[in-house]
Amino acid sequence: MVLKPTASLTRQSITAPAAPREFRAAWVSTVSNLDWPSRKNLSSEKQKAEIIAILDTAVQLKLNAIILQVRPSADAIYPSALEPWSEFLSGEQGKAPSPYYDPLQMWIEQAHIRGLELHAWFNPYRAKTASGKSALTQAYFNKIAPTAIKRYGDLWWLDPGEPAAMQHTLAVISDVLKRYDVDGIHLDDYFYPYPINNAKGKELAFPDDASWTNYQQQGGKLTRPDWRRQNVNLLVEAAYQSVRKEKYWVKFGIRPGIKQTHGWTASRRWHRLIQIVN
Repeated sequence: MVLKPTASLTRQSITAPAAPREFRAAWVSTVSNLDWPSRKNLSSEKQKAEIIAILDTAVQLKLNAIILQVRPSADAIYPSALEPWSEFLSGEQGKAPSPYYDPLQMWIEQAHIRGLELHAWFNPYRAKTASGKSALTQAYFNKIAPTAIKRYGDLWWLDPGEPAAMQHTLAVISDVLKRYDVDGIHLDDYFYPYPINNAKGKELAFPDDASWTNYQQQGGKLTRPDWRRQNVNLLVEAAYQSVRKEKYWVKFGIRPGIKQTHGWTASRRWHRLIQIVN
């Protein structure tokens, strides 16, 4: 016997729920001048022109959001009392655009004029890239904590196991939330650095012995890889709670990862997360 649908379940009577607005975004990298500005030491007018060109292209492509890297490596593309101006703007860390303007404010205003959301994207723990030429000073180290910044290969990192490093990153995020009308906050997809090898092909250990020892001396029972993962979990949770407390309508997410690495890197558990919206 073939069962026929009742009148209440016919195709004509079923109404699908309304689909939420699609999230169609482009990631705009500032680190190493990958996307914007196209090179260091562009004039303010040329930087502004490139902002307009990127936003106009986003509109033409029918995107509805831009995710802008505002903290490429413990620096800022906006005026900050916590961190120096990024060298990827002027070519010199700590040097403001000249003639002066606030790049982040312009990105936000011009994006909103075009009906685009502007999300702020933070690298949580990178302190200096291989392409960065400005010297990190001891005064800058001390501003965060003398033991918080570690060298690993040709990069410098804020140690996620140091509470001062985590608190500094959270303060930077909170500062942007309070001062700017951003529509979203995103963390980069890696927290500890990808493992690297020495000249003989042997993997180099990330230099967090001091923070690991401190954790153990305080009674910590986790294994070292789990402790590292927990450091990441604590930052993500605290950042999420900060966003919800400060501006509950602002979206929160983690950049999707694109590189396979060893389990201790901690961020791999977020590999498939594109957007956390609550």
